[in-house]
Amino acid sequence: MSQTVPAIVVIDDDASVRRALQRLLRAAGFVVETFATGREFLDAGEWTEIACLVLDIHLPGMSGFELQEHLAVSGALIPIVFITAHDDATTRERATRAGSVAYLRKPFDQGTLLEAIGKAMREETSGEGSSGEESG
Repeated sequence: MSQTVPAIVVIDDDASVRRALQRLLRAAGFVVETFATGREFLDAGEWTEIACLVLDIHLPGMSGFELQEHLAVSGALIPIVFITAHDDATTRERATRAGSVAYLRKPFDQGTLLEAIGKAMREETSGEGSSGEESG
């Protein structure tokens, strides 16, 4: 991933969600890569050019939270927007503790996602911490 346009990575096991988000984000001017699982993403390697990770929480095999923890331990501090169709207080709290930039409940508004990605990119360039904003 050696492009100058910010790369957004979408990880979701639902192919229709991946396609829809890929279309939306490309139309917004981003380079987009999609993966069905956390393992597929990890196997792809290089994470240095990622501006934001849009990450489903409930994935087969490695969950979104497990992937986030793996990346943090590896030193890859990629801003994350967690997305989920399975919303509950425990999950929201865990996403906030994990340092997510935003937590979006499916279905979410396109504008809300673009705002969250913009926030993630601003925080990445300024080095600010995440607030764990909740939307949906």
